[in-house]
Amino acid sequence: MKILGMEGKSFGVFGLGKTGLTSAEALVSSGAEVYSYDENEQAREKTANTPYLAEHPTSWPWQNLNALVLSPGVPLTHPKPHAVVRKAREVGVEIIGDIEIFARTINAMPKDRRAKIVAVTGSNGKSTTTSLIAHILREAGHRVFEGGNIGEAVLGLPQPEENSIYVLELSSYQLDLTHSLKADIAVLLNISPDHLDRHGGMDGYVMAKKRIFRNQDGDDFAFIGVDDDISQTICTDQISHKKANVVPVSVKGTLGHGVFALGGEIFYNFENKTIQAGKIPDIVSLRGQHNFQNAAVAFAVCNRLGVSPPLAMMAMAKFTGLPHRMEYVAEIDGVTFINDSKATNADAVIKAFGAFDSIFWIAGGKAKEGGIEDLDAHLTNVRAGYFYGESAKLFAKQVEHKISTQTYTRIDHAVDNAFADALSTKAKNPVVLLSPAAASFDQYKNFEERGDVFRKIVNKIAQERGKVA
Repeated sequence: MKILGMEGKSFGVFGLGKTGLTSAEALVSSGAEVYSYDENEQAREKTANTPYLAEHPTSWPWQNLNALVLSPGVPLTHPKPHAVVRKAREVGVEIIGDIEIFARTINAMPKDRRAKIVAVTGSNGKSTTTSLIAHILREAGHRVFEGGNIGEAVLGLPQPEENSIYVLELSSYQLDLTHSLKADIAVLLNISPDHLDRHGGMDGYVMAKKRIFRNQDGDDFAFIGVDDDISQTICTDQISHKKANVVPVSVKGTLGHGVFALGGEIFYNFENKTIQAGKIPDIVSLRGQHNFQNAAVAFAVCNRLGVSPPLAMMAMAKFTGLPHRMEYVAEIDGVTFINDSKATNADAVIKAFGAFDSIFWIAGGKAKEGGIEDLDAHLTNVRAGYFYGESAKLFAKQVEHKISTQTYTRIDHAVDNAFADALSTKAKNPVVLLSPAAASFDQYKNFEERGDVFRKIVNKIAQERGKVA
């Protein structure tokens, strides 16, 4: 993506993952001078033979930098600001992220010919909702680009043009580094405790999420889930501010104004008349009440962008879902395998539990604060727990009074034993569910790698039993 007005400007890029490398490449190709660094040697090696060859920030010309482009993974405020953040503040260099650069690029376009931005955040469901919105819009014939915290880094997407739509998943980390974003449609799905160490507690986390509504005006829309207390309060707040057009979304009850899903069907009321949009498709990628919220939001957003209700519902039925999020992997001898590796917190696991009736649950990894104690009241559909890795013993201890548990060092042993027990059960439609309730970093570099390993294990089982996964 070419960024206007970069000639003669200088930037520091700290953190050379996908976001950082894409930012450096976009800035350089737009005429800027870029200084880069990452604390990981392998990441630094990726800059060899580039104009932004990594060199330590102590050698950067700080007095000449226009901004520091910070990777979302680098601590901005908590547990304590990273040394490079402290240096930037000390010398008065602005600290931004790639989403901020993108926002300024869009804002530089003539107002009547700007590309539209749909921005999606929330503690859970944002990846599915982002992908579903983009899918429906593509099916309806729109020029759509999807990225941000999912898929392609935003500056790696095609150049903004009139009539194009950018559907962006935004994390709290990204929002903390964004100041100028004016979303035509902003979505807040829900709020539950997550990443509290990076935001100094719940108040800081909520404040970061609320930044998605920053800069919206009367031409814009804010879709807000109202089924948790914090989001309900935010919705009431936004309505009182009388800036954007606020549309509440619920899967727990009817609404006099807004969008709601009941009994697997979507209803909407935008002009004092409740209309039935249609039944949410019965596909694995949209099972469970949490996915009813995702579907209701996606329907409403696309409707506001001109997609007719029948077309939106037809397009939804073709949605195949995301890798690692309630992903159907295989059915082997009557046992279904589901890869939900992206479920790294208790709230996401609860949602997966609600989608199936007879679950042989695989979990483990690097435990988050509190472990899985919040899941105690949600184990009704879980037949047994198979826990592996660093958190195995902790997880087993926390739920052994409710379900039978087994612990393992490796995930493949957990899968083998869960499958054996699922085969022998008399319960209907048994499911081996990987829904880890923990980060992956004890054994894997990210949740994607963990999910890929699970998929390979299942495929191997299928081959050994003469099946096709």
